[in-house]
Amino acid sequence: MNGWMPAASVVLAGGVGATLWGVATGPLRRAVVAQNLATAFACPALLLLSQAYDRPSYVDVALVLALLGPVGTLVFARLLADELTADPPGAWGVTWVAAGVGAVVVLVLCVAVGPSRAMVKLLVTGALLIGGNVVASHALSGGFGGVRSG
Repeated sequence: MNGWMPAASVVLAGGVGATLWGVATGPLRRAVVAQNLATAFACPALLLLSQAYDRPSYVDVALVLALLGPVGTLVFARLLADELTADPPGAWGVTWVAAGVGAVVVLVLCVAVGPSRAMVKLLVTGALLIGGNVVASHALSGGFGGVRSG
């Protein structure tokens, strides 16, 4: 066992714990934010597990998850727009914590792998993860109200 595995366990346990709490104890607005949070913490955990097990294919899974997770949140935001408009979620604190965790994990892994193609893939994954979650949180809080079709 190396140091990457406990780090992945902490990130995954924190993310899963917060996600389960959000889904189980609250209104719809909290459940949708928890769905977005699940992606935001699962992706850094996969990146850490990739380094722990020396499996570069886990980075590919994290890349796909970083791309599709926020898209799923945007779909939920669109489908549940009427319910979320009445009681919009305020997820900015959680969003910035998740973005910070993702940024720290990506930067630490970039230092660990050094300049290479793997580092470029890590940076792209991190940019998609952070950018996608910020956009999804903005959509959940009603930030794209003028985009709705009539």
